Amino acid sequence: MHNNGNPNAPGQALDVVVIGEALMDVVATPEGTNEHPGGSPANVAYGLARLGVSTGLLTSMGTDDRGDALEEHLSGAGVMFLPGSRSLERTSTATATIARDGSASYSFDITWDVEPLDLTQTPPKLVHTGSIASFLSPGAVGVKAMLEELRSECIITYDPNIRPALLGTQAEARHTFEELVHLTSVVKLSDEDAAWLYPRNALEETATHILGLGAELAVITRGSSGSLLATSTTTLSIPAEKTSVVDTIGAGDSYMSALILGLLTRGTCGLAPSVLHQLGCTAAAAAAITVSRAGARPPTEDELRTQLQHQPQLHSHA
Repeated sequence: MHNNGNPNAPGQALDVVVIGEALMDVVATPEGTNEHPGGSPANVAYGLARLGVSTGLLTSMGTDDRGDALEEHLSGAGVMFLPGSRSLERTSTATATIARDGSASYSFDITWDVEPLDLTQTPPKLVHTGSIASFLSPGAVGVKAMLEELRSECIITYDPNIRPALLGTQAEARHTFEELVHLTSVVKLSDEDAAWLYPRNALEETATHILGLGAELAVITRGSSGSLLATSTTTLSIPAEKTSVVDTIGAGDSYMSALILGLLTRGTCGLAPSVLHQLGCTAAAAAAITVSRAGARPPTEDELRTQLQHQPQLHSHA
């Protein structure tokens, strides 16, 4: 099972190529240790495949048992691995150790080193990247190089998914983030990401700043308070859908997957207010499904379609 990706992948026209880390999340408790697939970009790819989107993943995993488990999980949903994705000896891990009093400590064993692929011959409709892959050397250099090559070929979406423990100083991280924003079409971040990057700004100010850096659409998620979608001419506030929350694992990545689906299926109206409304409602519906059940289990295409029959109301201001 230790294949190094499908050698024919770059020659096939994919709807989306996701570039970023796939790792194993390890949770150690006094009762035992559990492992489950993780990594924000890999979760986005998984969510896209479950929504019926033709998706390729360029990542950096090991030729070990954990790599096998990740490949089985992602391929089982329909994700295609691009060449070089199993180039390491050991798959990266993120470990949370839970003490008897409930306190948690975290440790990371992460290597991110990706060999850039030439995707310009048969470019996908959209490229997504973010999280650790956009910050951690040496792989982050390759990610940036691929975005520079593809920026005029396709839509590029970016979710920084800030992990302070793995970054340098705030100033360094913000510089890296802003250098990538000008290569992208759509930037999505959580309110926690926004507060860490721009602690003195209101969310609307941060969205305006991101647009000023070159993005066409800035999206900021606000948990149970919904999300903010902003272009240079329109700002919409989309409420979160009411649901019973089991846990919030994978909610942001599920939102991102559905946002990408909306970008691919929006028709010819660009980013008109009606399009922004539909994008926000589609993503909110996906997140609501994910938080209503345990673990990172994003919706299928049929589940999302059913959920969208109960869309929230539009709130907008210029």
